[in-house]
Amino acid sequence: MCAPRSHSKRELQLYQRILAQHGYVVIVHENRGLNGGLGHDHHHLGEVRPWDLLICLSSSKANDTNCFQMDDLHQLELFQKVNTIPEIQHLLCRKEGLCQIIRKFPGNPLFLFKFAYMLKVYCSHFFRHQIPTQLDHKNDFKAQDLSVIIKAYVLVTSLTPLRAFIHSNASVWNSFKRKYFFVKLQTFFEMFFRSSSPQQAFDNMKETISKLLLIAEVLSESSISGPKTFSRCSLCFQMLTFDIGFNTSIYPIVLKVHEHFDLQVGDDLNSQDQIVKQFLLEDAFKFLLPNNSSTSNFFDVLENMHKLSDGNFQKEHEQCLSLAEINSIVDFVKELKNLGHFELLFPSSVPKIQNLLHDLYHMVDPMRRLGSVLTAHWLLSSLLEQFQFRNKEAHTNLLHVVCTAEHCSFVFVCLLVLHFFNETKERRCSHDKDTLSHIRQIFTSPHVDLNPKFNPRIREYYFEVPFDMVTVKIGAEPSNCQCQVHLDEKKGPSVANYPLGLGINKISILVTDESQPNPEIVSSYIITVYREDRPSLPLFDDYMVCGFVQDCGSLIQPKEPCGLKPLSPEYFSAISQTQLKTCETGDPKGQWIVPCLSCSDNRTCDWRAITWQPQNCHHAVLTKPELQQCVEGRRILFIGDSTNRGIMYYLIQRVNETLQEWQKTHDVKIYHNINEGKTFISYSYYPRFWLSVKQRPTFEKALEQLLQRSHPLENTDQTVLVVGGVQWLNSNHLQIIQKVLKRENLSNILVVIKSVGMGFHLPVDGIHSLSQTEVQNLWNENMVILDTAKRYGYEVVDTFILTMGRYKEFLQGKCGCHFHEVVKSKTSKENPRVTMKLSMHYALGQYFNSQSKLSQLQDYAMNSQSPYHVRGPINQVYSEILFSRICAHKRKAMGT
Repeated sequence: MCAPRSHSKRELQLYQRILAQHGYVVIVHENRGLNGGLGHDHHHLGEVRPWDLLICLSSSKANDTNCFQMDDLHQLELFQKVNTIPEIQHLLCRKEGLCQIIRKFPGNPLFLFKFAYMLKVYCSHFFRHQIPTQLDHKNDFKAQDLSVIIKAYVLVTSLTPLRAFIHSNASVWNSFKRKYFFVKLQTFFEMFFRSSSPQQAFDNMKETISKLLLIAEVLSESSISGPKTFSRCSLCFQMLTFDIGFNTSIYPIVLKVHEHFDLQVGDDLNSQDQIVKQFLLEDAFKFLLPNNSSTSNFFDVLENMHKLSDGNFQKEHEQCLSLAEINSIVDFVKELKNLGHFELLFPSSVPKIQNLLHDLYHMVDPMRRLGSVLTAHWLLSSLLEQFQFRNKEAHTNLLHVVCTAEHCSFVFVCLLVLHFFNETKERRCSHDKDTLSHIRQIFTSPHVDLNPKFNPRIREYYFEVPFDMVTVKIGAEPSNCQCQVHLDEKKGPSVANYPLGLGINKISILVTDESQPNPEIVSSYIITVYREDRPSLPLFDDYMVCGFVQDCGSLIQPKEPCGLKPLSPEYFSAISQTQLKTCETGDPKGQWIVPCLSCSDNRTCDWRAITWQPQNCHHAVLTKPELQQCVEGRRILFIGDSTNRGIMYYLIQRVNETLQEWQKTHDVKIYHNINEGKTFISYSYYPRFWLSVKQRPTFEKALEQLLQRSHPLENTDQTVLVVGGVQWLNSNHLQIIQKVLKRENLSNILVVIKSVGMGFHLPVDGIHSLSQTEVQNLWNENMVILDTAKRYGYEVVDTFILTMGRYKEFLQGKCGCHFHEVVKSKTSKENPRVTMKLSMHYALGQYFNSQSKLSQLQDYAMNSQSPYHVRGPINQVYSEILFSRICAHKRKAMGT
């Protein structure tokens, strides 16, 4: 242990006492560093022995002797630990380091931190007054402005790949009582934010800390390609204190990062502070120094085999794990089994943090030279999923293998480690024929309570999840050794991440007998998951009108506000006019508005009354007779994916007042029975992604086929072509439309472009998921589509701006992109029809009139005489906008 001259004697004694409890013989080097470097053996009681743990106590003076030279870190043995991670100290615990981070990511959407005013002032001088975007002072926070300051205690056990843990207790500074309280973090957030969103505020703080640590990792790793500032240290750990401030918002402000567990300064700690410090250090070392397990023997085997490989293994088998990587895996297993009062910060199963990790590495390493680091992250994340998902004890004792170091190849050990990694415990199974059709257990992550309680003989289960839970991981294990389980289809996975649409979601678990040449399905289980709607309150007399464009959980435009905000006086005045003009396009700027008791708490809103409101106009909502007259004699052609199909079925339902037939058409479909035979509708599914590239028809061919199947067509706006999808559409498709229509002598028909929409933003098995950066890029792609379409004279409907703020309100489907679904209607006895008309008691005024009309239109959808109906309020809104654009041309032609 190295103690500088200025260090507290009391703290030195505290460390000695705690380490002695763990069986350590403590040698103290006071007022000097280690002679001979870190690899030097040290004398004690006449013996020469290597050291296991080096503690360098922090110094309060700049001229104190350093504990060791940073270049000596490469001398460490595999078992030696040091309580210093130089990269973290340099980047996070020094103001200059934080300033460098800010400069590295000026105004970047990934870097969404609020920093204290004094740090921003310091950085502005550090940059010689060249203040980047992040340092503008429009949202300054001074310490006196903060209601509370939290000292969050974080333990980093590895920087690359990052492993970090936060203590469940914290020191909280109360600005009113002018003192610190030591309290459980969960309790504090529930009390301090009880009127808003306590869990969201807590998650925001943990997310901010995780982001800073990830950025420190990425920047330290990216220096590999240039001059190395520090030697790598695989067993270094770092105790940190993050000073985090809150005012009235649920978003944290970063004040400072300390390179130790910070309470008060020097020997001035009172007795209570001493108890707290002892409590924190005891917890930290209990976590860092668990009792030795069989993993130590496992490492003896691996190390012997590594020696047998003569160092050639890495060159011959580059894809296998190094001893350091295996060490990281096993250490992580120990940590997960020994959390105590700590909670895991990273690795994280939160998709947003996972996407951030990949985005950051892509920014600093566009050539992907650091792919091995991402692989290491993937390994730890997968291991974490096993622990969270199966909730089993890790199978760390791998010595029960049928080979020894002398007879096994090192390749086999690598495969063994990977097996250890993927299987946290051997699967117990039965050979009894009576168990052939049974599953042994069902797993969910996060954990949920199945109803009824699991029993292998019960085949149907049900559980409910709250609105904010948008995915669930589900898996199962068969009871019989010759069987396997598959989700949803015969060759499906045994474990999968599912998106949860609003309302009912059904998941099938199939049990197959693998003893047959062609495995047969012997039984199936059904899990029904009900995801609740957004929490909503019935509106009271005292309300305010709030608006939003984007959700803070998925920032599409980082420089724009997110979440509910009170309407500005100008906006409120514009939409409160007695006679709002009709919108002339399908993409005017606007926002969702909703009545709430408070715009700072979305749980106080009446979400039934939400409506889309353009700023200076309104979209006409047509009555049934108006819509029927509008489409009479017209031929309306749809080409696109299932989102376009949803608009088509909603149109049929609105015109006919019933939906007599429905199917998930993936080909060309013709409808003659619309509007008593007065309207023709056709549909072509595009793109046919399930076909091979050679078999897949091009957009040009698909469009030509649809036009041919829809003849005869007039070269006027009596022919309407609606084109759109989730995210396949781009400006090239618009050029193809123009070319084909010109060739077919149909250049004067009415073309309506439905732009892109939110979707593919969830980490779901079997489909490509977009990172947050890719989702943000959709905004620019959408603008290009809209501008190009209008330049060609086409009508547009901007569905991206309508879906991006309500991205959690998707319905069933893996893509998370469906804002409609067609469901079977129930008789009035089974499901009494509840209208959604706003009562006069709400007195919401002019700006909710359109919503009242839409609510009445929803009653048509619930027509008990209709076999099917289309549900989905967001689909309803953009469908009505599309109808208004189609019918605007009809009115012009009639001279109205």
